[in-house]
Amino acid sequence: MKLFFSAAILFFTLLCTVTAQHARPEQRTYSITRAGEKILIDGLETESAWHNAVSQSGFRQHFPSDTMDARYQTFVKMCYDDQALYVYARCLRDSTRKYVVATLRRDFGTDANDYFALVIEPYQDYTNGFRFMVNAFGAQEESLLASGGNYNDEPRWDCKWQVAVKRSPSEWTAEIRIPFTSLRYHPKNTRWRINFIRSDAASNERSVWNPVPLAFRVFSLAYTGTLDWQAHSPRPGVNFSVIPYALGGYTADKQQHKYGWKWNVGGDLKFSITPTLNLDVTINPDFSQVDVDRQVTNLTRFDLYFPEQRLFFIENSDLFARFGFSKIRPFFSRRIGLYRGRQVPILAGVRLSGKLDDNWRIGIMSVQTAGSKALQKGPENYITLAIQRKVFKRSALGFIFVNRQGFAGPKIDSYNYNRIAGIDLDYANKDNTLTGKFFFHHSFQPGTLQDAFAHASYLGFTNLRWSAMWNHEYVGKNYNADSLGFVPRQNIYDALKKENRKMAYWRLEPSLSHYWYPKRNRHIFRYTAGLYWNYYADGRFAATDVNYNPFFDITFRDNSIFSVGYNENFTRLFYFTDVLGRDESNSFLNPGRYHYRNAYVSYTSNPRKVVYGEASFQGGTFFNGDLYTVTTGLNYRAQPWGIFSLTASYDRLRLPGMSQAQTLLLAGPRIEINPTRSVFFTLFTQYNTQARNLNVYTRLQWRYAPLSDLFLVYTDNYDTSGFLNKNRGIVLKLVYWFQPRIPGKRRQSGTT
Repeated sequence: MKLFFSAAILFFTLLCTVTAQHARPEQRTYSITRAGEKILIDGLETESAWHNAVSQSGFRQHFPSDTMDARYQTFVKMCYDDQALYVYARCLRDSTRKYVVATLRRDFGTDANDYFALVIEPYQDYTNGFRFMVNAFGAQEESLLASGGNYNDEPRWDCKWQVAVKRSPSEWTAEIRIPFTSLRYHPKNTRWRINFIRSDAASNERSVWNPVPLAFRVFSLAYTGTLDWQAHSPRPGVNFSVIPYALGGYTADKQQHKYGWKWNVGGDLKFSITPTLNLDVTINPDFSQVDVDRQVTNLTRFDLYFPEQRLFFIENSDLFARFGFSKIRPFFSRRIGLYRGRQVPILAGVRLSGKLDDNWRIGIMSVQTAGSKALQKGPENYITLAIQRKVFKRSALGFIFVNRQGFAGPKIDSYNYNRIAGIDLDYANKDNTLTGKFFFHHSFQPGTLQDAFAHASYLGFTNLRWSAMWNHEYVGKNYNADSLGFVPRQNIYDALKKENRKMAYWRLEPSLSHYWYPKRNRHIFRYTAGLYWNYYADGRFAATDVNYNPFFDITFRDNSIFSVGYNENFTRLFYFTDVLGRDESNSFLNPGRYHYRNAYVSYTSNPRKVVYGEASFQGGTFFNGDLYTVTTGLNYRAQPWGIFSLTASYDRLRLPGMSQAQTLLLAGPRIEINPTRSVFFTLFTQYNTQARNLNVYTRLQWRYAPLSDLFLVYTDNYDTSGFLNKNRGIVLKLVYWFQPRIPGKRRQSGTT
């Protein structure tokens, strides 16, 4: 143990040595003016308000270099009235190149698109904000930014805003209107953080208005400029939305012998109690239109994480869901309304979330489930309280309390509960080179409280040449997040006795990477050499899983990537282990110590091309056998209306107990056809021999009004052994987003 703590001290010493902050680039300022007339959103700057507005350019490259002006400049103007913020962008381009636009679908993503983006951070905390993007064909994406814009974007958040674009071979323009009711801000603030981002995928250039170093994400809130209102910004008024739905469908479940029609109504309500505090209510919610999970071949012995896709749990989700680490979450919203892979009806839910002032952020959520006789699960209530306090310049101290309370009929079952309380510190320095996280959580459940806690720390350093990370984790044997959160490594499955055993564990996870940028090389952008070490131990600090991974990557100037690496592994199994998850004794591994190793190579081609793909190979020993894995993906983009993809993963596994090698195949096509910006069709098929299931998912979506949709969803599941149908269903769902205008008291502000 002394060796590990000595290594930790040495690592922190080296980290502190190299974290001398470099000065941030000078922040730019945009002084916004009031529009003196109504602006028609048509992609043209014909109104006099645009002629009177300040025009700013001087965009700097972010990629492939952050030391020069953009080759193709962008000119930006802004103005506002009492109802909305307006942005006009004129984007120059190479007239000899075709536009690169992946899709017309809403929430189109940042890859392989000519787009213009606006980042807004109205709180001056450099931590949370909004991102609005439009591509050159007018598709829209709005996202919530969290964690300083470094990660945790939430593109599934929806709000109302308008955009219109115009195109010519040499330029395209975007005119944007964002209602103040779609934003969360305090009108007393006279300055917001802001940045404009331009992606010219056709010329392989990404540029920004306020410079962002290449080492950081282009959406980083640490490097935003200033939006100067010159006086108080307009009051946003009252944001009030009613979102009812009605659906009808038919389900045929041959395994459960259940057949019948389903009719349902329900809806959501959104109400802004203050300009920065929002109340959300859901009644009898339905999630039949959400995307199906992408399946993964799992040979890890532990549960896999699948992201939340239900809209009620999306807005301000970082406030609830980002406590802890990715493998130690005290709150995981997919525990609510889902049990053993099947749905449990949610009766209602209410959430209050947002900013109390510039320093305090709060979230309170309560959800009531109805229970399920078929699953032998009674009604439950879930309550989550999260509080964040801004500390230092870009850091936050947070507190979370999560409670699941079971019911026995109409009465509370005093012995059926699970609770967790904890505190987290998220740290980021001024220029984003140093980030960290530290937390301590304690669970409360009937019985013993000894060793019922978890704690962890993370510290990371990033600049243009180096990145380094240190992470430690500890989870006590009696720490219990089974019905609230996500802690997959704590439960060890005994395949012989068919039961889970809880174990305490430690984790140490350091890594170090170095980057080279070759000069005057027309093809190669960057070399990366790194070393990753992942060490798991039991409560006595005896090793249980160890991975040692040196790797080398080449990133090309066309955005293609080549990677090669080596894994040296050690695993100690305490019980008989079924690596295939099929409960078949020929795939059981005996308790004991295993040393095994493999090598891998992968290549991802240029995603800006109409045809692009990826391929990887990994092979070597696996416990006391052999495992070879090939994954491939091929994509064709019929831009801008269609994307056709085919992915496949093939595993060939041989263990001593097997009479012959086992092959696992996970493959399927995905077709997305979007003939307009309001009609979207998806067909997704997944053939999974590990799960012995063939899934067919089809969804047709018509956005007949802003944020109002008609969905037709069809799902089908077959057993792969004889292709007998297990279940199928079809649902027609109508959603309408009604937003009556309720004017709030406004203050005239700015210049006229």
